[in-house]
Amino acid sequence: MLGLKPKLLSVLDELGLDTPTPIQARAIPEVMNGRDVMGLAQTGTGKTLAFGLPLLHMALTDGSKPAPKTVRALILAPTRELVNQIADGLFPFIKGSHLKLNRVVGGVSINAQVNRLERGTDILVATPGRLIDLIDRKAVRLDETTFLVLDEADQMLDMGFIHALRRLVPMLAKERQTMLFSATMNKQMNEIAQSYLSSPVRIEVSPPGKAADKIEQEVHFLPQPEKVTKLKDLLSEHPGELALVFARTKHGAERLSRQLERDGFKSGSIHGNKSQGQRERTIKAAREGQIDVMVATDVAARGIDIPLVRHVYNFELPNVPENFVHRIGRTARAGRDGKAVAFCAPTELDEFRAIEKVMKLRIPIATPASWAADDVRAEPKPKPQGGGRRRGGGGGGRPGAAKAGAGQGQGQGQNRGRAKARRPRRKVEA
Repeated sequence: MLGLKPKLLSVLDELGLDTPTPIQARAIPEVMNGRDVMGLAQTGTGKTLAFGLPLLHMALTDGSKPAPKTVRALILAPTRELVNQIADGLFPFIKGSHLKLNRVVGGVSINAQVNRLERGTDILVATPGRLIDLIDRKAVRLDETTFLVLDEADQMLDMGFIHALRRLVPMLAKERQTMLFSATMNKQMNEIAQSYLSSPVRIEVSPPGKAADKIEQEVHFLPQPEKVTKLKDLLSEHPGELALVFARTKHGAERLSRQLERDGFKSGSIHGNKSQGQRERTIKAAREGQIDVMVATDVAARGIDIPLVRHVYNFELPNVPENFVHRIGRTARAGRDGKAVAFCAPTELDEFRAIEKVMKLRIPIATPASWAADDVRAEPKPKPQGGGRRRGGGGGGRPGAAKAGAGQGQGQGQNRGRAKARRPRRKVEA
């Protein structure tokens, strides 16, 4: 129905893909008709083939070979893992054809990449930083690039690649087709779309901030020191099932992974201090069942495509609420079920509220906020003012303002904070 080349259809058949996802069904015809596309879809919805199949179709139809050091189609992605995921997803479709697909990322030998680009490239998947390094070395040029894909463009902006984009895009052919795919759309994203896309068709298959429907979620309100014990308890309940644990910092991820390994779990880690080879070996070990727990930072949130991930644990909540959606999107992929578990300490309550606001849902509580109830019982309760009777808070509800009470001093100021903790519906200033 989409008019794709028979070779592409045969590979889809071999992969067992006979029905396009919503983003594929809507984007592929528009791209093949020459339109610029702005696609908004949550992670794990099949965006790679949404832009990859029409690019491959047009490259196979053209039949000509690229000139040395040139690139015909450029796909930019923010992380090494995502570049590898995209390239791995497209490679089966070019086997036995004349097409050349290359990938360039940091953390590996640049000389080997220079040699591969020398012969010209039909489709190049790249991170912006390494691509600029190669351009500076005159190893590749983009003046004949007539197709541009910006994948996970919102994360590229979050990671500070806006200056790289402003430098790269003017190097491309003026007559080109551009596709931008993102999970979120803010003011800056709209400005990027207006600058680089020409009369684009907007395709939105799920509201920004919406998690996959098959993800079961829960939250545990815990003091920070109790998180490790709870994590080990939950991991022990599902032996042999692959789990992905997210930490906030590189050092925290490495420390947690080593602690889990000392306690008998088969664990590995992925973060910015790991070389590309180390990161790839960890992902390979997870896919092959050699490890059961993979601890990662947000650098991996949109670049890990392991369908067997059954559980995602947010050991520490992200500062950017949209990143929570991308984290939990690592499970329930390819139609499977999955579970996402969040741990929230008193100091993370603001982040948790922001996450629920972005996702437009209330995450079910598995462990109530015991610290709020303990604090209220431990301190003398303030006398009601104005003759009215205050209603108690207790630990069973959401810890609306427990953070405010925890951060104040003794006496009247502290009691005021705790009084507010019993009114979770009111906005509290810490």
